[in-house]
Amino acid sequence: MEVLVAAAEAAADVAGAVIRPLFRSALLVEAKGDASPVTEADKAAERSIRALLAERFPQHGVIGEEYGADRPEAEYVWVVDPIDGTRAFVTGRPLFGSLIGLLHRGRPVLGLIDQPSTGERWIGVAGRPLAFRSPMGGTPKVRACASLAEAELSCTSPEMLDAAQAPRHARLRQAVRRVTWGGDCYAYGLLALGLVDVIAEGDLKPWDWVALQPVIESAGGSLTDWQGRPMRLDGPGEALALGDPSLLPAVTALLAD
Repeated sequence: MEVLVAAAEAAADVAGAVIRPLFRSALLVEAKGDASPVTEADKAAERSIRALLAERFPQHGVIGEEYGADRPEAEYVWVVDPIDGTRAFVTGRPLFGSLIGLLHRGRPVLGLIDQPSTGERWIGVAGRPLAFRSPMGGTPKVRACASLAEAELSCTSPEMLDAAQAPRHARLRQAVRRVTWGGDCYAYGLLALGLVDVIAEGDLKPWDWVALQPVIESAGGSLTDWQGRPMRLDGPGEALALGDPSLLPAVTALLAD
């Protein structure tokens, strides 16, 4: 595992070296099929990550947002999103990050969130406490939350909720203390620091959540679908992250069909 963690950190380092000079610079932005913005930073960062991982682990597979799947049937598969939160990135907000996750026989065992412009890094390994490094401080542990009425809820955007999800999510919003929009993977990092209690989102792809699961679980939280079931690579993309897993029955009841 130490070799794998070192590789994940090295991959984040090479991605950050690509991303930092381009942050808040004039970028050429093109449209992908789903109309989300993608920049040369996304592509170049993923190419750098893939090259490093291929050199160190030629037998491993890789799934990435920009360049698809290579050997997804391998025992070990890296799952990569070079810039999660591209909209934040292209508008100069540091609420984005590089996500590097590792599946072993389909199960997330390692996850890394890296914020290259602030110098923050979360490293989650199954069965170990969360490691967190930041020049700004922070405690790598979720916080207790006695009830939803005290909970801070986060979601990246209402646009990620379809017509069936939107009214269910609205019920949850009405039950919590406060709602914050925006954040992408950075919000999950804040949950792992005990600053956010609940994140409920729809339409996440594997590269959006695989790296997050070990981070959240190693901080003491949970990541499931909206029914409280384990996340699946072929699932519908509904994700529910809780800092205090005891909130699960209350939250899933509100999110039920």
